[in-house]
Amino acid sequence: MTEIPTLETERLLLRPPIMADWPDYLALMTSERSKFMGGPVSDRMTWGIFCHDVAQWTLMGHGALMMEDRVSGACLGQVSINSGPLFPEPELGWFVYADAEGKGYAFEAARTLRDWACTWNVTQSLVSYIDPNNFRSCRLAERLGGILDSNAERDDPNDLVYRYH
Repeated sequence: MTEIPTLETERLLLRPPIMADWPDYLALMTSERSKFMGGPVSDRMTWGIFCHDVAQWTLMGHGALMMEDRVSGACLGQVSINSGPLFPEPELGWFVYADAEGKGYAFEAARTLRDWACTWNVTQSLVSYIDPNNFRSCRLAERLGGILDSNAERDDPNDLVYRYH
């Protein structure tokens, strides 16, 4: 069983999900804000996704970490490496809650988790699957060094695939 790490950045604590994160997670996934993540989805489906984020640590050796502000303790969003039978390749993903958007938290967290995965040889490849209309995430993937890979396998043929080296 893989122990879920806690990673630190200058401003963030990247920590395992806890039940106190559930209400904000539910509110996001059942809202229109989740449209680029396959949502909005039902409460029941959201619970399954939340549990999936945690279970991947045991099953795959990686998963989701919540972004917590080191000063205020507020949960700002999530960063994750998703994989398994529903993903062609391990995916670096992220979301921030509305009040945390545009402050660089997703970049800081995604860079840290990407670097952790490389340091610990967690996966051989890492990509981000992004809806082409999700301009902010496309820019973030590019800032992280992602290169468009038009030949990469993807579940949604409309998704852009950014590959990290």
